[in-house]
Amino acid sequence: MALRPEPTAPFHSVQYALRVLETVSKYGDDGVTRARIARETGLPAGHLAPLLLTLRREGYVEEVDDGAYAVGASLLLLGSGAARRQALEGRLQNTLAELRDAIGAAVYLSRYADGEVSVVQVADGPLTPAVNEWVDFRSAAHASAAGKCLLAQLDHDARRDHVSRHRPARLTSRTITDEKILFSQLDAQAATVPVLDLQEYAVGTVCAAVPLTAGSSAGCLALSLPIEDAHRLRSAAETLSRRAAPVLLALAL
Repeated sequence: MALRPEPTAPFHSVQYALRVLETVSKYGDDGVTRARIARETGLPAGHLAPLLLTLRREGYVEEVDDGAYAVGASLLLLGSGAARRQALEGRLQNTLAELRDAIGAAVYLSRYADGEVSVVQVADGPLTPAVNEWVDFRSAAHASAAGKCLLAQLDHDARRDHVSRHRPARLTSRTITDEKILFSQLDAQAATVPVLDLQEYAVGTVCAAVPLTAGSSAGCLALSLPIEDAHRLRSAAETLSRRAAPVLLALAL
């Protein structure tokens, strides 16, 4: 599977975060000062300060004596094997739950792997119910925000392969079934702009998704809202995009 070359919105923030974590890891329990981190990473203070705040909030670094920073508990947990997978899933689920509560919508982490769309993790609740999967998401990539977001990250041949196996079916009156129109919209989709589903997958539900491309893997974060909350969709999608970096960082580690 080949991906389109565009970086996703939080991509550069994650690159910076990885550089900071590499620097902090070198200094062990004694920690390293913010000034030295800035010198070794080359990051300006305007980028470094909010980045360190995010890394502290996510538990990847902790502040020790004299304002120095050391490796945090979340990073230590990400070792190897089953323990690493369990720690990563727990970290991702906590992050998704925080996003759900901040946005007031069900939140989904999806990936495109082995030629199929899969919803990896979901954070929903009594006040933020998940969308009813009345048609298998694997067969509805052309209609769902998450599916279209994943397809937008693929090159033309990978998309053609997908739709040859999952022919676009009309799920609602708004569903795009014409392959040329669908591909044209995907080509025009900017990586920094959320993908929307305005009752294309299910009547009564609107959704938005933002890309999470880590290495050769296509992924995305998505949210769903009932139609009566459609007026909140764009602002919710913008919040989702702004807060996607911790999820991408966890996937990149």
